[in-house]
Amino acid sequence: MANSKSSMEWLTKAYHNLSSAIILFEAKHYTDTIGNELQQAMEKSLKAFLSYDNKQIKKTHDLLEISELVTDYIKFNAIEMRILNTASDYYTQDRYPAQNLELPTRDEIKDVMDFAQELFNKVCNILDIDKQEVMK
Repeated sequence: MANSKSSMEWLTKAYHNLSSAIILFEAKHYTDTIGNELQQAMEKSLKAFLSYDNKQIKKTHDLLEISELVTDYIKFNAIEMRILNTASDYYTQDRYPAQNLELPTRDEIKDVMDFAQELFNKVCNILDIDKQEVMK
């Protein structure tokens, strides 16, 4: 039995991360922080599929690993997989200091942000969840 309520909760949290990233990007905030918000938006968007099917939600932040768990709903091409991989790194890089770490460029962040927005929209469409309800 599909669990629309739970998946909507995941998508609401995803939207919070996504909209925060957009606001921070427009404010020219730190790209590592924006990247972390984008990673979280994509992770929660993908986990909405698992929630919809009442499947166990694995405690991982690796977007490639999560994407393998949702192939019944969505498949990604090679370019999209690279974006997922890049965004997975944002989570780790923002959480822990690293020597010689370069911040993601604004161009890279913009590309990832565009993808995150498309992903959020696709997930809402695939699960037939009203995006406007989620964005309240």
